Amino acid sequence: MDPGPPAVDLAAFGLRPGESVRFRRGARGRWHLGRLERIERDGSIGVRDDRGAARALRVELVQVAASGPKGAARWEPLVERMTRGDQLELF
Repeated sequence: MDPGPPAVDLAAFGLRPGESVRFRRGARGRWHLGRLERIERDGSIGVRDDRGAARALRVELVQVAASGPKGAARWEPLVERMTRGDQLELF
């Protein structure tokens, strides 16, 4: 049996399980709140919504809670966070 592609760690993209996210079920739907759980084997994002249901979403439909340059709360597209090259290496 083929185990499929290896699992990807959230920390490799500067993300942590339990981070606040908002997501859309479609490109024009309304925003729903949730918590980041994992990156699925197929590359989708595993999110637990505010009702406790597990969701697997395309990266383009998810935004992560972030702080702006002056400390204000804002939402950052997950695609930008994952592709940003300024993540600091630990040790």
